[in-house]
Amino acid sequence: MSLQEKSSAVVMEEGYRGTNDTELRRSVSNDRTSRATSSLRRRSLSLSHVQPSQIDDDNESESVSEAGDIGDRALHSNRHSESGSVCLFPSEDVQLQSYGFWGRDPVASKGISPVTPLPEEIISPLSTDAMISEDPTPENTIRLPKFFEYGSCMTHLAVFGILGVLTRYLLQKLFGPGLVGVTGDETILYLDLPSNMVGSFLMGWFGVVFKGDISYVSDYLLIGLSTGYLGSLTTFSGWNQKMVELSVEGHWVFALLGFLIGLFLVAYSIIFGVETARGFRQILERNSVCGITSSRRRWRVDSYKRHLVALAVLLLMLSSLWSIGGIQLREEFNSSSSEAQLWLGCIVGPFGVWIRWFLARLNGRGLGKTGLLKWVPFGTLIANVSAACVMAALSTVKKAVNTRTCDVVVTGIQFGFLGCLSTVSTFIAEFNAMRESKYPWRAYAYAMATICSSFGLGILIYCVPVWTRGYK
Repeated sequence: MSLQEKSSAVVMEEGYRGTNDTELRRSVSNDRTSRATSSLRRRSLSLSHVQPSQIDDDNESESVSEAGDIGDRALHSNRHSESGSVCLFPSEDVQLQSYGFWGRDPVASKGISPVTPLPEEIISPLSTDAMISEDPTPENTIRLPKFFEYGSCMTHLAVFGILGVLTRYLLQKLFGPGLVGVTGDETILYLDLPSNMVGSFLMGWFGVVFKGDISYVSDYLLIGLSTGYLGSLTTFSGWNQKMVELSVEGHWVFALLGFLIGLFLVAYSIIFGVETARGFRQILERNSVCGITSSRRRWRVDSYKRHLVALAVLLLMLSSLWSIGGIQLREEFNSSSSEAQLWLGCIVGPFGVWIRWFLARLNGRGLGKTGLLKWVPFGTLIANVSAACVMAALSTVKKAVNTRTCDVVVTGIQFGFLGCLSTVSTFIAEFNAMRESKYPWRAYAYAMATICSSFGLGILIYCVPVWTRGYK
C-alpha cells in the first residue's frame, strides 16, 4: 500500500470513529425520553437516503410521544445480548458505561447535551450496521419466556394499580370536605386534584430522573411503578367529569378555570418533581464513593430464581388484595356504606390499567405507514378520551336509574376501572417532553386536543340528556 493510500485509510478511520462517537452521544441523549426499542430503531435508519434534519425531527417526534409509555411493544421488540439476556428498558447508567461516560446523569450534571445533526457528507457514506452498538445488558441476566414476561408485567400493573386506587381514595378523603376541606364537588378545585398533583410530582422522580435506576433493578418494577401506580393514582376522566358537571349547572367559567388551573398545577408539579429529584441525585452521587450503581446492584432482579420469587410475591399480594376487596365489598354493600364503591374500584381497577398499557403501544407510531403525526401519543389520547366518554355515559345512566345499587356499581366502576384507564401522570410527562422539545407548541396542541375532545363529548353524552330529560 502506498503512503497516500495509508493516509487516506487513516483519515477514513478517524472520521468513522468521530462520527460513531457523536452518534452514540446522540443516542444517549435521546434515550432519556424514549424506550430502548425505539432508539435502536432510530439508529438503524437508512442515513444515506434521509436528510439529517429529517432524522432529527423524526427522532424528536418519536421521543416526545414515547416519553410516558410504549406498552407491550417493548416485549415484542426487546433486545437480547449475546449471552441471551433480556433488556426491556436499558438503564441510563448501563448505557453511559457502555458508551464511556461513567456514572454521570446527562441531564442532571449537564455533561451531555443534545447533539446537532452531523453534516450530510459525513453521515451518508457510513453503514448503518456499524452504528448499532453492542447491547449493554449485563451478562448475568437471563432470557425469559414471552408468557413469563407478560405475566410479570400484568401482575405488577395490577398490584400497583390497586395501590394507586387506594392512595387516590385516601387523598380524596384527606383534602376533601370531610377533613381539610380544600377540594369539593362544587368547586374548581376538584376532588382528584391532590392525587393528580402528587402523581405528577412523583412521575418527575420515578418516571424521569430515576427511571434508569429503577429499570436497572427491575424492568417490571418500572412498569408497575410508572404505568401501574402513578397512572392509577392520577385520573383524567374524573377531572373531566367534574368540569362537565359544573357545566351542566351553568358554571361555564368555573369549568374553564378548572381546566386551566388543573393543567397549570400538574404541569408545575412534574417540573418541581424533576428539579428536586435532580438535586437529590447530585447529593447521592457526591456522598457516595462508588456511585448509585453499586448501591442498587444488590437489589437487581437478574436471575431466573429472583424473577420467580418476585412474581410469586406479587401474585400473593394480588390475590390477597382481590380477596380482601371482595369480602369488604360484600360487607360494606350490605351495610349501605359508601366505602363499597372503593372496594369495587379495587377489584375492577387492574382491568383499566391493562387496557391502558396495551393502548400505549400506539405511542410513537403515528398514523398510517408513513407515521403521520408521530409526535402525538395516540395511545394515551385514546385512553383518556374514551375513559372520559364512558364516565359521562355512566353518569347519565346513574341519573336516569337513580337507585342505590346503581349508584354503588356505577361509582365503583368510574372510580376504579375508568380512573385507572385514564391518567394524568403519563399525559403530563408527554406534555412536559413536548414543551421542552424543539416544537413547544405541540405540548399545548396535544393538551387542547385531549381536553377539548373529552369535554365536548362529555357535554353531548351527559349534559344534553340531563337538560332534555330534566334529570335531578
